[in-house]
Amino acid sequence: MSSAERRQGTRGWVVGRAAGAPVVVTPSWLLTAVVLTAVFAPTIGARAPGLGALTWVVAGAFVVMLFVSVFVHELAHGFVARARGQVVREFALTLWGGHTAFGGVAPTPATSALVAVVGPLANVVIAAACWAGAQALPSSSLLGMLLYAGAVTNGFVALFNLVPGLPLDGGRVLEALVWRVTGDRHAGTVAAGWVGRFVAVGVLVWALALPLLEGTRPSLVTVGWAGLVGAFLWSGASGAVREGRQGRVLDLVTVESVGLPATVVPAGASLADADRARSTAGVDDVVLVSPEGHPEAYVDRAAAAGVPSEQRASTPVAAVAVVLPAGAVVDGTLRGAELVGAVGHATRLSPVMAVVTDGRVTALVRATDVVAALRHVGPGASARS
Repeated sequence: MSSAERRQGTRGWVVGRAAGAPVVVTPSWLLTAVVLTAVFAPTIGARAPGLGALTWVVAGAFVVMLFVSVFVHELAHGFVARARGQVVREFALTLWGGHTAFGGVAPTPATSALVAVVGPLANVVIAAACWAGAQALPSSSLLGMLLYAGAVTNGFVALFNLVPGLPLDGGRVLEALVWRVTGDRHAGTVAAGWVGRFVAVGVLVWALALPLLEGTRPSLVTVGWAGLVGAFLWSGASGAVREGRQGRVLDLVTVESVGLPATVVPAGASLADADRARSTAGVDDVVLVSPEGHPEAYVDRAAAAGVPSEQRASTPVAAVAVVLPAGAVVDGTLRGAELVGAVGHATRLSPVMAVVTDGRVTALVRATDVVAALRHVGPGASARS
């Protein structure tokens, strides 16, 4: 078990790896395990009064079984996502159960829906297995009681996660459906986020209204748990709505909107050669490329302008060029959040990067231009959301 203090992602203890990603247990998970053990112990004691101190052991075993189910749920997400081409960043067991983090969004609505639905399906399989095992044992036995409880809780987890509102898995399915129908991923995210907000309010209303309709007073414990769950759902749903709106803003960022077209010359060319190439292409930027076509440097306009015309034919273009480090390249087919992320990664190497489309250098992107574009489109786009 190693500390995760120095790694990016959820803070906690890395206890293993699955699907190429770390499995992280957070300190909050330990708190949840203790609280749930204390909550379940009285019920187990009432069902099996002869256990004595073993009541706490059985309650702890049930909590462990519950979190194993959560872990299997998350593994199902991760392995299917990896099989569909997504990068899995981590599996984490947290205060609210667990989550799986990915390196990027699903490429298609079908992938998004499939990755989402396999988690609850895994719980359905566990519920069925526990139920079958419970039927084969006396209902009064400890193992039979644990298996029955496992069947009920896994069934509940599956059904609850299929509720069609973000951040639940059913919300991802709804998001994918709207995305498929409209062709707009962000419209799906916003729609599923709003449904998630209604679900969050509905959880608390249910905890308050159901006892009143039955002629009893609401339980303080039930209302408290409903409030916590509702707050968690509201926070996740609101985050999804913001994410969808921000995604629309980022979609306005394209290579065409932030980059400047460029032409290329061999690294051994003269400045006069670069002038002719620039004039022929009708562009201002020139990129020096290797014999294989890889970008190696770009012409510094100010330095090039300072070379007298009579010396340009004898001046190597490399003398007025700025080296592009290996990796200072952006895929020209990217747009939106993926383009901004790629620029952010390349900026660690250079403030200027070459745009490569279908193996050819087509433009230069400067990080300052991307920042300026985001500032320009942000307020107006947000207002339209």
